Formats: sequence, structure tokens, C-alpha cells
Amino acid sequence: MKYRWVILAVATFTQAAAGFFVQGVGALGVQLRSDLGISAAQLGLLVSAGQFVPLIGLLVAGELLDRFDERWVVTAGAAVVGGALVAGAFAPGYAALLAVLLVVGAGYSTVQPGGSKSVASWFDASRRGTAMGIRQAGLPLGAALASATLPAIATAFGWRATPLTGGLIALLGAAAFLTLYRRPPALPTGAASATGSRAGATWTSALRVGAGPGADAVSVAESGGGAALAAGSGAGAERAVGSRRALLREPGMRRALRYGVGLISVQCGIGLLTVLHLHDAAGMSAGRATAILVAAQGAGVAGRILLAAWSDRAPARRHDVVRVSMLAVAAGLLVVMTPLGGSAVAASIAFVWLGFFGIGWYGPWVAMVAEVAPGRTGFALGLAMMGNQVAIVLVPPLLGLLRDATGGFTVAWGLLLGMTCAALVRVRGNQ
Repeated sequence: MKYRWVILAVATFTQAAAGFFVQGVGALGVQLRSDLGISAAQLGLLVSAGQFVPLIGLLVAGELLDRFDERWVVTAGAAVVGGALVAGAFAPGYAALLAVLLVVGAGYSTVQPGGSKSVASWFDASRRGTAMGIRQAGLPLGAALASATLPAIATAFGWRATPLTGGLIALLGAAAFLTLYRRPPALPTGAASATGSRAGATWTSALRVGAGPGADAVSVAESGGGAALAAGSGAGAERAVGSRRALLREPGMRRALRYGVGLISVQCGIGLLTVLHLHDAAGMSAGRATAILVAAQGAGVAGRILLAAWSDRAPARRHDVVRVSMLAVAAGLLVVMTPLGGSAVAASIAFVWLGFFGIGWYGPWVAMVAEVAPGRTGFALGLAMMGNQVAIVLVPPLLGLLRDATGGFTVAWGLLLGMTCAALVRVRGNQ
């Protein structure tokens, strides 16, 4: 069973490769704004475009993963991403690039859940959490690599070279998954195989209620709640709808939704506005500003591992870990909103701080959501991640619009601060 680590590596690599370009759009903000003559709001739309189709595409991906071998589904999705981005290198302008990213989102819809299903099928419950934690850290790591390389490529060869690079990397990810992925071996007892099948089935069932790629989805297989999600038409569908409504009425679920939407919005803000803020408000060069974004994303990788480990030491206190992250995020946002945000040194420190907590929060939050409704973990994760996905689509262009309308960043950061504080206040009110 040592091959499971190969599966984990190739699934993580393929996901990072497929999301490489989209994750690096924020770091290209200065170049794209200059070369394409676009506003910050239009830049935000580029970020959102890659996340829009998955709102529906995940439903289709779930069905495909139930019907076909994930090897082919994931490979096809990554190939669509790669092909679209290669074509994007020849896009005549902004509108065409926007359309290309919509197609990229359609392909990516299969990569994230398919890779998670693959990993869940190979790892039993005792190691599945660790495996999924590594996958969670893979996305910000890929974003950091994209932020470190794409601006330099754009400077040397022009912006068209960046989607070409992203497309070739995505195609490499598709080839790697096609070549290396294998289904888990069926042991004589059938136990391991059955466990893997249940894990994959539970995962794809969760997709039907909206576990989105922008939310860094993780396996929900450990809950054993897949059967409830498999409800078909008629009475089964009615029960599924009733179960979702019941979850939405639960205080714990509402709290998780507020946490998730607030923090994922901050995460979007970090990716979209960091380079622009450091360049425009703090007077840093585009190269130095991008280096700070890379450092912030690297801090996010560390945060995902360390905050998750902290929450595992006291599972009953996971809420406290997420609250600490929210308070830390609020403090960082306050710094960049004050005159200190115009200081290159102070703003850089604040953004690395925001990276650690504003990206690292995700692991403890997922564990918290999974414990909201024992036996209905799939529904709980799906509903929470759907809320996150909606925020991922809507928040970037809104932040960009606020930047354009006000000529500064204070209002945009203030919106994120307000969302974070509102979630904390409502939580305390419920308690």
C-alpha cells in the first residue's frame, strides 16, 4: 500500500497544476492592469471567472465520478484546463481571456473533487485526515509558486506567455494523473476496497450540495453519512431538501456559514489586493510586492498545518482556534487600513500575518463543520462550502470595484473587516 503516497502526490500535483494560472492572477495584477488597460474590478472578474462555472459544474462532476473511473474524469478536466489556457495565449483581449477562464473553471470542476475521491479511496480513516491535510496545503503552495514565477514570465515575455505557461503545466498535471493513477487494490477480505468505495461515494455525494474547488474541499468520508446524500427522486429528494433546511436552522451551521464566508472573503482579498496595495499605497515595486504575496501564501501553508495541528490537540475547542484566526485577521486588516498600511515594512509584516491566519484557518474550520451534524457531515460540508463558493465568485469583483470607486484600499479592507467582526458579534450573540 506504499503506492498510496504516490496517489497523494499525483493528486496534489494535478490539482495545483490545474489551478496554477488562476491562483496567480492576483499576482499579475500590475502587469494585467497595464497591458490590458483594465480596472481593479475587471481584474477581480478574472479571478471570479475561474470559479463561476464550478457552482454548477461540481454537480455534473459528482455524477461523472459516480459513473466513470476518476482517472479519466480528472485527466479530462485537467486537459480542458490546459487546452483552454493555451488558447488563452492567443486571446485578442480582455473579453476573450474572461471567456477562456470560464472554460478553465468548467475543467477544474472535476479536478478538485476527483483528486479528493482518489485520495479518500486509498487512505483508511486513521490516515485520511493527514492525507487530506497535505492536499489542503497544496493549493496555497501552488499559489505561492504561481505568484513567484508568473509575474517574472510576464515581465520577460509579455502577459500572453503566462496563460501559455499555465496551460502547459496543467497538461503536465493531466499526463501525470493519467500515467500514475491506479485504483486501490482489492484485498482478499474486501474490507479495504469497501472502505475506499464508501469513501469515494460519500465524497461525490457531498459534491451534489456544493463542495467547491475554491473552498479547498476535503474528504467527508469519515462521517459515514454518504447514504443520506444518495437520496433519489420523489420521497428521497424531499427528505434531502428537508434535511438541508433543518441544517440551516441549526445555530452551529449558521455559525459555520458566517465563519466561512467571512474568512474566505478575506482570503480572496489577500490574493487580489496584496500586490496592488503594496505597489500603489506603499510604493513598492511590482517585483517586491509580488515577493511579499509569495511570503504571505507561504505563511498560509504553514498556518494550514500548524492551526490544524493545534485544533487536533483539543478537538472540542476548534471554535476557539477559528475565533483566534478571525481576531488575528481583524487586527491585520486594521493595520493595513491605518497610515501604517502606507509603510512598506509595516504593510509587508501585516500581509504575512494575514496570510498565516487568513489562509491557514481552513483546516480547523472544516473539522468544525464536520462535527456540526454527526451522520450528516456530507450535507453540512456541502452547504458550508457552497456559501464559500458564492463568496469566492462575488467578493473579488466587489473589492476591485471599491478600489476603483474610492481610489484607495481602505474601504475594501474595511468591508472585509466588517464581515469578520459581524460574524464574531453574531456568534457571541448566539452564545
